Amino acid sequence: MAARQAVEATWHRAAPAPVVLVSGPEAVLASRAVERIVAAMRKRGEIEITRLDAAGYSRGQLQAATSPSLFAEPGLVIVEAVEAMSDDFLQDSLAYVAGPDPECVVVLLHGGGVRGKKLLDTLRKGNAPEYTCPAIKKDADLVDFAAGEFERAGRPTGARAVRALVDAIGSDVAEIAAACAQLISDVSGPIDEQVVARYYGTRVNATGFAVADAAIAGKGGEAIALVRHALSTGTDPVPLVAALASKLRTMIKVGAARGRRLDPTKDLGIQPWQVDRARRELQRWDAESLALAVQAVAQADAEIKGASRAPGFALERAVRTVASLASGR
Repeated sequence: MAARQAVEATWHRAAPAPVVLVSGPEAVLASRAVERIVAAMRKRGEIEITRLDAAGYSRGQLQAATSPSLFAEPGLVIVEAVEAMSDDFLQDSLAYVAGPDPECVVVLLHGGGVRGKKLLDTLRKGNAPEYTCPAIKKDADLVDFAAGEFERAGRPTGARAVRALVDAIGSDVAEIAAACAQLISDVSGPIDEQVVARYYGTRVNATGFAVADAAIAGKGGEAIALVRHALSTGTDPVPLVAALASKLRTMIKVGAARGRRLDPTKDLGIQPWQVDRARRELQRWDAESLALAVQAVAQADAEIKGASRAPGFALERAVRTVASLASGR
């Protein structure tokens, strides 16, 4: 049997249309596709943006969101979690795509899977534009992604500097994107290996992100193994606890924004891909568990920075506490 051809990433071509399908599992790329559509629409003037959740959708929401009477400006409706759509959304969306409002742009984000196949088939048969966001997993793909980030910003960067950045950050696409954005924003001259080392050091940062990801996901054993390996190879515990604190702060901001009806990106300055990740992580957390996690990390931070003679133990204790809270134990 012939090998299956890899899906081409076309997210960087995303443009407004009455109905747009953004498909694939890579949330960072999907966010970028939406950003391109928003930017293109804003060049024409002010727009009204509405977000819908297809998984928790109720009958009539799409029609209400796309109604011309609601918009003083052109409307953009972004529908998330189409891969987990409710039956009500399937019925409403099939009716809508048969005759979409030409003055409104509806973007459907489908993360993959078979749910909603009838809608996807209808869109594809009707030649609705589709922009793909395949998963980025291979090392070479991560390097290509980082290089592309610099190129699209008009800041082409040498291969060795890009390689050093990926080595420092690790395999998390969202963290790579955030690191590229920071360098592009902060560095006025060439971005070389020395600049990358000054900002991100070596794999210490990657280890910190990995520890934080594992702990917040409730994977206590994995997180502790990473901590012990890092400490045994001479890693300073300060950046490890800092990475954990940073992840918790982002989650709290995103969670609070939801209750206050704020846009985390527009109102709080959090990158869209960080918002998407925090929303997924928040599914296993509540306000009380987050507060307890923050207290544990703050205590470890104080102990590591001088209040304790055993900083490694303080870090392990905080990681265990966070992982336990995440897993509900």
